[in-house]
Amino acid sequence: MIEEFLSNLTWLQGLGTLFGIVQVILARQNNIHNYLFGIVAILMSMWVLYQSALYADILLHLYYLIMSIYGWFYWKYGKQKAEAPITVSDKTEHLKAVAIVLGCFSLMSFWLSFHTDSDVPIWDALVSAFAWAGMWLMAKRKLENWVYLNISNAISIPLMVYKELYIYAGMTVFLFIMGTSGYLKWRKLMKNENEQVYATA
Repeated sequence: MIEEFLSNLTWLQGLGTLFGIVQVILARQNNIHNYLFGIVAILMSMWVLYQSALYADILLHLYYLIMSIYGWFYWKYGKQKAEAPITVSDKTEHLKAVAIVLGCFSLMSFWLSFHTDSDVPIWDALVSAFAWAGMWLMAKRKLENWVYLNISNAISIPLMVYKELYIYAGMTVFLFIMGTSGYLKWRKLMKNENEQVYATA
């Protein structure tokens, strides 16, 4: 019965999408519990992606899993054993994010092109590269995470359609909308946090 359920990718896409939607809504609200729903969605998605031969996305989701655990602890405790605030990336963090994109794309595109049966190596690698950087920035609670994640989403939507993963394509459209909304929401929250700090200083 379990094998039959796992073989039905449509059901897994649906459940994974549901948990993913809750995760993004909570992330937009700056709620730490987004990571708990995200982990469940990640595990379901990894199986679907394996069945669809989207190998870079599988590694991306494994990275998501690791960064979700790290992000939960960082959001909870930060560097000073207190909850980390939303901040804007400094020059060094911007350079690190760009380096993650370039490094991930180079490695992924090479691996997918020469060591897997992927028919979309460049496409798949681009989606992963921007998402890797975005997830790293989200774990650091940086405002710019939404920008990198939305670039990944914009590239991913036609890829999901091409692979006939229509539920995931629909979810990615939703993620793009929420990413835009999340950026605006976080910017407002960051401004409010800064005003409270100045008010109590």
